[in-house]
Amino acid sequence: MTDSHASLRTLGSSDLRVFPLALGGNVFGWTADEETSFAVLDAYTAAGGNFVDTADSYSAWIEGNKGGESETIIGKWVKARGNRSDVVIATKVSQHPEYQGLSAANIKAAADASLRRLDTDYIDLYYTHFDKPEVPVEEIIGALDELVKAGKVRHIAASNISPERLQASLDFSRREGLARYVALQPHYNLVSRDTYEGPLQDLAAREGLAAVPYFALASGFLTGKYRPGTTVESARAGSAAKHLESERGQKVLTALDEIATAHEAPVATVALAWLAAQPTVTAPIASARTVEQLPALLGVGELELTKEEVDRLTEASV
Repeated sequence: MTDSHASLRTLGSSDLRVFPLALGGNVFGWTADEETSFAVLDAYTAAGGNFVDTADSYSAWIEGNKGGESETIIGKWVKARGNRSDVVIATKVSQHPEYQGLSAANIKAAADASLRRLDTDYIDLYYTHFDKPEVPVEEIIGALDELVKAGKVRHIAASNISPERLQASLDFSRREGLARYVALQPHYNLVSRDTYEGPLQDLAAREGLAAVPYFALASGFLTGKYRPGTTVESARAGSAAKHLESERGQKVLTALDEIATAHEAPVATVALAWLAAQPTVTAPIASARTVEQLPALLGVGELELTKEEVDRLTEASV
């Protein structure tokens, strides 16, 4: 990439400037060991990438892991490369086995634990991972605001939250002059549009929130490697392959294939480019467990679809 700064986008109302692809850290310490994770992070940043997404619970679901493995690897890598100020690190609170929920006390304790693992003084973007409707938004925003005032967190964001709770949070921040969500991390891709489009997307647009969608490639289905009669060796093969059984999944693949051929681009790049072209979307999240998987993801920074191509994919994915 000739000038990586040319492709950086402003994240919502924040002062953060991010690459149009956030690198998912869910695989670090899961399907990518430390050495491979370092290589992936090196290749991503060498290509101009600067936005790394993780969570305190990654990857607690693996036997022998206790959560925080991904943050620890990212922290070691940043320390080894001496590049903390060049990387925007996003992490999340509420799902770590030892730090469950969004009580004020838990948010603060979990943030301190994340800072230790990341071996840093501050988190650039701190998400509530899964909303907990039993906790008043006033308590959640109050705790997050304290972290911002203490300099431990630069900006706050939300993931997996209802439009009603998101609106209430934003209203409270505005009313009290407290830290305010700048971004939203929804589940959103070509085969899962109703998880974001509608009231949530409308609210993000109205309030100037940046959307940073996860499952951007539908657990790998939108890379095009899942085809009728093929077997894919992947920890997420089951959830990806189910899209093959739907008419929508097959229509989307056909449209992706045609457009990818026209651009001589990988299918994954086209799927991400459709997402990047959607209203409110700043940077889709996608993860690579090998360096070889990265170029198809990084291509989203350079591939611009025509309006006709975006419409064609939108139609196929209805």
